[in-house]
Amino acid sequence: MSDTIKIGVIADQTGALSIMGAGQANVATLVVDEMNASGGLLGRDVELIIEDSATDDEQAAAAATKLVQDDHVDVLLGGIFSSTRQAIKQPAVVEGETLYIYPEQYEGQEYHPLLFCTGAVPAQQVEPLIPWVMQQTGARTFYLPSADYIWPHVMNRKVHEVASANGGQILGEEYFPLDHADWGETVDRINSSGADVVFNTTVPPGCVPFLEALCESGFTTRGGRVVTTYFDENLVAALPTEHTAGLYACMDYYQSVSDPFSRELLGRYNVRFPDGPHFSGGSGCTGMYRGLKLWEAAVTEAGSLDQAAVVAALDHAKIAEGPGGPAEMVPGQHHVRMNMYIARVRNGTLDVVESLGAIDPQEHLQAVA
Repeated sequence: MSDTIKIGVIADQTGALSIMGAGQANVATLVVDEMNASGGLLGRDVELIIEDSATDDEQAAAAATKLVQDDHVDVLLGGIFSSTRQAIKQPAVVEGETLYIYPEQYEGQEYHPLLFCTGAVPAQQVEPLIPWVMQQTGARTFYLPSADYIWPHVMNRKVHEVASANGGQILGEEYFPLDHADWGETVDRINSSGADVVFNTTVPPGCVPFLEALCESGFTTRGGRVVTTYFDENLVAALPTEHTAGLYACMDYYQSVSDPFSRELLGRYNVRFPDGPHFSGGSGCTGMYRGLKLWEAAVTEAGSLDQAAVVAALDHAKIAEGPGGPAEMVPGQHHVRMNMYIARVRNGTLDVVESLGAIDPQEHLQAVA
């Protein structure tokens, strides 16, 4: 038996998502250091091994193979894009039979006995956000410019469902490569349609020129609304203020959440990593924190690293405090019930405008292994 308990983290520390992956790596470092400072886990030191996936799925798969086969980690966390999750899942979970915790908000519908998800899913974002925006703004029509991969496709299906159920209408839906840069014709179609709301699932790097083109077209000046479910403090800080002004978002945490633990955790992070990136929900920082602490609770309950015992404990694990509030695995679902918030960008800051309380992920029950 190894003297240390090994945690593997795969983070996009370089490449297009580096500002997000670096945040995940920072959070993992903070949490593991605090675990060791308080005596470790099961009386043993915890060793953190971080691999850079460089926003490249092949590199993520190679990192997963190394962590499982060479380092023999006891648990693996990380990944942002859904395609990266799948790239990690095959060598780590399917072939390596290693417990994997995916920390990022995503489209839901991921089911495997050894895979747990600690980010928000459509039932926690789209389902409350779309009716709220419609009620608050009077919006009824939507346009869906999107990156062409699984997350936008599934999110958009949920937008169709929820908007229609509330008397709304989808006027257009388009898909482009992640790095698409020429948005002129799409923006023209958005404005010509008269859509009240752009539900944006374009992602970095393509979202940067898209929001610029949309802003310069006068869409928001005429009263149009931009709604997205992943914008956080890092993205808002990286873009010109006018390109994100008035944008609505819905996540499990914003820095303007004011409960004492969230404020104290943010303070600890900022002291440790004063040069950033920001601690945020959109980068999976919150899901990384939640995943590590839920796993710690499960290992403590199990009293060992026996995988079956840890998985059984993780299935109902709870933490009384976390970013945005308490969190708990919904038994059988491998997803987390947690507090959700709607925020709006004002003067370059994401201000919480609605605290939604704890929302169930409403994911399917896992098949018994």
